[in-house]
Amino acid sequence: MSGQVMPCSPQEIASLFLFEKLTPEQLGRLCGEGRVERFEEGPVYTEGDPATCFYVMIEGTVVLSRRVGGDDVEVSRTSQRGVYAGAMQAYLGDRVPQTYTNSMRVTERTRFFVLPAQSFADIMREWFPMAAHLLEGLFFGSKNTQRAIGQRERLLALGSLSAGLTHELNNPAAAAVRATATLRERVGKMRHKLAHISQGQFSRESIADLIEIQERTVERVAKATALSPLEASDREDELSDWLDDHGIVEGWRIAPTFVQAGLDTDWLDQVAASVSEDLLPGAIGWLNYTVETELLMDEIDDSTNRISHLVDAAKQYSQLDRAPHRVVDVHELLDSTLLMLSGKIGSNVRVVKDYDRSVPPVPAYPAELNQVWTNLIDNAVFAIGSTGRDGTLTVRTAREGDRLLVEFRDTGPGIPADIRSRIFDPFFTTKPVGEGTGLGLDISWRIVVSKHHGSLQVESEPGDTRFQVLLPLTAPEPGPASDSASVHDTAEETA
Repeated sequence: MSGQVMPCSPQEIASLFLFEKLTPEQLGRLCGEGRVERFEEGPVYTEGDPATCFYVMIEGTVVLSRRVGGDDVEVSRTSQRGVYAGAMQAYLGDRVPQTYTNSMRVTERTRFFVLPAQSFADIMREWFPMAAHLLEGLFFGSKNTQRAIGQRERLLALGSLSAGLTHELNNPAAAAVRATATLRERVGKMRHKLAHISQGQFSRESIADLIEIQERTVERVAKATALSPLEASDREDELSDWLDDHGIVEGWRIAPTFVQAGLDTDWLDQVAASVSEDLLPGAIGWLNYTVETELLMDEIDDSTNRISHLVDAAKQYSQLDRAPHRVVDVHELLDSTLLMLSGKIGSNVRVVKDYDRSVPPVPAYPAELNQVWTNLIDNAVFAIGSTGRDGTLTVRTAREGDRLLVEFRDTGPGIPADIRSRIFDPFFTTKPVGEGTGLGLDISWRIVVSKHHGSLQVESEPGDTRFQVLLPLTAPEPGPASDSASVHDTAEETA
């Protein structure tokens, strides 16, 4: 947008703090290559347009805003003379995109000193060569450092997840190994017992009845329901008494296994009716091995299913075999992340899932959203741990208009008001030295805002901190790379 061009006075622009140390010749060149423009209330330039000019306000009021999702978010409003914005990085040339990274409008009649971007670049290099080199080094050095530490942040998260996954896999794997070893022993004893039965005085009819009972026993094991500790104890006593009454040696060892399999005294009565009294101990022993092998196979099945579930969760978390951008159910992503972090979350944090399952899937980069969930959950767990007490992490989803809300709420000490505005800044961290890089929230912000055109905000008070991620339900235009500029990068305005 163009304003009304007005005469440029070297004396007037010399009163601006940016130019107060310049010589008359330098001020003359500024007025010769630049101009003074007056703008009525309204827009001056728009974010994303080619950055053609550098603006310095002489009088009036300016508002800077950034595009976040479908909204314009105001980042600065000031009436201070001399504030500047626009083609701030013109001196870097084509090494960075030369576009406006924010939008500027004025709320009243406002005058600017306007310098073409090329003139600004030439003057910076000619008048301040050392400063230009220092600024270039600072700009690119900061970008490189941020990128390197960002990779380090991801590696640290990966290491933590790997340790947690190894711990989670170890439990079911060890259980399967133990159950397999015990099963081998029980099968060996079953073979020995079978040989003993075949050499005994069991009639053909008794063996047939025993095999029928064995088959029905296997069915009961599969359908057994869990009993309360009190119910299980009472039934064990009943079975122990029955076994003792029928001359079964060490019936108290057998009774818990039968109870776990869902068997009772009525079932034992059927066994006793199928064989003679002298053959009953051998029959009970044979069926005990049958029950034990079924229970051991169930344990192996549970353990291997648990391992399979963990592997599926790891694949879901990493998204290695998925398209980088697709429509996803965020609940699947949240569940896989919580499972991957379960070892790190620990027993002192109670996790509550408050999901609204009616919310539709959203278009997203799932692997990168998983990184956002990882960072926010990790911070919440750290905050709860810093209190020295048990706490609660609540993960909530809901629909808010045309956006999906994912909220992480913790019962930690809260974020002090004086640092709340800085928590998304690169390298800012409240963790002790060596425990944080200060890039977790910065990376999360870039992923949510720049790549998904959503928003990331925080509400905090002692005992109730909430990080809220809002994602559009409809597919936005493809976002820029994760390391692109965001609202909190460079204000492009100074005072």
